[in-house]
Amino acid sequence: MSEVISPAISHATAAGVAPRIGFVSLGCPKALTDSELILTQLSAEGYQTSKTFDGADLVIVNTCGFIDDAVQESLNTIGEALSENGKVIVTGCLGAKTGEGGANLVRQMHPSVLAVTGPHATQEVMDAVHANLPKPHDPFIDLVPNAFGVAGIKLTPRHYAYLKISEGCNHRCTFCIIPSMRGDLVSRPVGDVLKEAQALFEGGVKELLVISQDTSAYGVDVKYRTGFWDGKPVKTRMLELVQTLGEIAEPYGAWVRLHYVYPYPSVDEVIPLMATGAVLPYLDVPFQHSHPDVLRRMKRPASGERNLERLQRWRDLCPELVVRSTFIAGFPGETETEFQHLLDFMQEARIDRAGCFAYSPVEGAVANDISGMLPPELREERRARFMAVAEEVSINKLHERIGATMQILVDSAPAMGRKGGVGRSYADAPEIDGVVRLLPPEKISKTLKTGEFTRARVVGTQGHDLVAVPV
Repeated sequence: MSEVISPAISHATAAGVAPRIGFVSLGCPKALTDSELILTQLSAEGYQTSKTFDGADLVIVNTCGFIDDAVQESLNTIGEALSENGKVIVTGCLGAKTGEGGANLVRQMHPSVLAVTGPHATQEVMDAVHANLPKPHDPFIDLVPNAFGVAGIKLTPRHYAYLKISEGCNHRCTFCIIPSMRGDLVSRPVGDVLKEAQALFEGGVKELLVISQDTSAYGVDVKYRTGFWDGKPVKTRMLELVQTLGEIAEPYGAWVRLHYVYPYPSVDEVIPLMATGAVLPYLDVPFQHSHPDVLRRMKRPASGERNLERLQRWRDLCPELVVRSTFIAGFPGETETEFQHLLDFMQEARIDRAGCFAYSPVEGAVANDISGMLPPELREERRARFMAVAEEVSINKLHERIGATMQILVDSAPAMGRKGGVGRSYADAPEIDGVVRLLPPEKISKTLKTGEFTRARVVGTQGHDLVAVPV
């Protein structure tokens, strides 16, 4: 059974007629319900559908692959759509079928199709549609003042923005209650993430800060499912996401910064992208502690024994790498020996930027029931001792920057920077790291502009900050 589906859709775009999509649904009722979901989404986004292939901007064919006759009917329909229209997206059961040598059957028979997905893949189909036929004007989003199109309204300064790639977390760290509030990891469709990133860059964002509860685990929940961006397949996985974000950012000269990256071995694959400048050589890695026994009590996903090795390997691959981290002092049962292990780790690891919290019981956290709860004053005393070591390491590393010329993103520049300003280098994430205090430019003709980059020569330090002269 097949039919070209054309529900009544009356959306119009600001530019005139909305894009039109031909839709063919083949096979059983389960496939039909998949078609209904896709058509509902198309309708909600303002696309129209066409009764004929040649009257459409592209065609979607929802296929059947259950028996040989159904397979042949599906392949014939795809061929007919290609012949009459030329732009075809294939979904459904046949899309998941393999041919000779294990390759995708549809791709083997019709290599010119725009995209192929399996069944129950509404979002992947929509990603492919968006990549090949831009979504119509949306009056509820496009006309909102100060919005970034599909990225919506941002509360950050206009030159930087946060990009959330997932929600929830699969870990059950004993000090944390986030999974009980936000649930297990749910990765956003990669096409949606990349579409939002594109909208932000187009809107003038110069720094994109990638955030989640566990950035390294992106895509684990969907088994690294393949999505679509710009007509190309992209895996829902950290490496491919970061690669593509770097490619999107490049024409805009924008930065991509990664936050909350667990120290899994898979992170090794991302470091070369930092070495080549595709993304900033900056990692926010929440180590939390260094001693294996404390980490086990915390139920952290990385044991800690090899973190020094990982850091050294990362720095060998990318000498400019800056690492920031957070730690907990005074965790239940922490001995003086275990705490000293943490101080020694800080000295040896030379963490560029570190924050530390004295352990504080959180209602509902498993750690509250771990034996050996330390007195509050001891927890605070250890936090202060940790921060003294961390600050010494950080300041020493800052002194190594003196004499270097760095690219600075200007956050504030009153009077066009004639009296100086404030900015950040690649080593400084907003709000949590230091800043670069910009002196008045040496050249009278040199001006600074908030939200733009400038080059500056580091001439000194001031606490956790650098002092630099625009050049």
